[in-house]
Amino acid sequence: MTISLENEHLRLTFAAKGAELQNVTGVDSGTEYLWSGDEKFWGKFSPVLFPIIGALKNNSYKFEGEIYELPRHGFARDMEFDYEKISAHEIIFRLNSNHQTLKNYPFEFELCLRYQLIRTDIYCTYEVTNTGTKDLFFSIGAHPAFAAPLNNEGIYTDYYLQFNKDEELTYHHIVDNLIAEETSNIQLNEGKLFLKHDLFYQDALVFKNLKSDCITLMNTKNYNGLDFHFKDFPYFGIWAAKDANFICLEPWCGIADGVNHNQELEDKEGMIKLAANQEWKREWSVTFF
Repeated sequence: MTISLENEHLRLTFAAKGAELQNVTGVDSGTEYLWSGDEKFWGKFSPVLFPIIGALKNNSYKFEGEIYELPRHGFARDMEFDYEKISAHEIIFRLNSNHQTLKNYPFEFELCLRYQLIRTDIYCTYEVTNTGTKDLFFSIGAHPAFAAPLNNEGIYTDYYLQFNKDEELTYHHIVDNLIAEETSNIQLNEGKLFLKHDLFYQDALVFKNLKSDCITLMNTKNYNGLDFHFKDFPYFGIWAAKDANFICLEPWCGIADGVNHNQELEDKEGMIKLAANQEWKREWSVTFF
């Protein structure tokens, strides 16, 4: 069954599995802005990362004296969501804790992803509610993959990321899927980072102190691209699978374990603590052109 939103500018399709946005297509141009999902490289499109970001040390964590295991980026991206189409331009996906999630994540929650299509903009709002009686600890983040080049016109190195507030990037190295203390710097050219496949041969670029709240994906051949807006996400990742023609722009509330982490969930960097019966929201959006 196709789940879709559409207006005069864009057509969006979704999967109930993972509440995943899978296509963003220009109605007139036919331009497909999202990655194709080619499993030869990476078989996803825009997964939600919940209730953790990245990997846990030894793939496990400790909470209240017990040891639990969670896969990299959590379980939400692989679970079936219920959904309600509010209008032709808005849809909400819902996932509630259940006996399956409680085995390795002992918290009661409701996770909603609200997508809105307004003109040439997509808004994605994360809404997390603590439906239990104790504090809820979680992280959440986005992982959308945008095609580069668009419509297979041009090559990967024609494309660049324009940062609106950064002239230099400092990223943390990743060792065995964990965040190292070691960092490296990238000097930008008038805020531009030109894409090269080898940028990601050592995994994602992970930022803890990004100043920008908008990153534009552009190219040197035409004026097609997108503005990616995010605010109040303290961490950010940029990634592509080896030699694949896409770029992931990933705003995160949370981060993978550090190499020296003690594995205690309550001590994990970036974890959000939400009291019983409270709700938490965060939003990112994209303008396509």
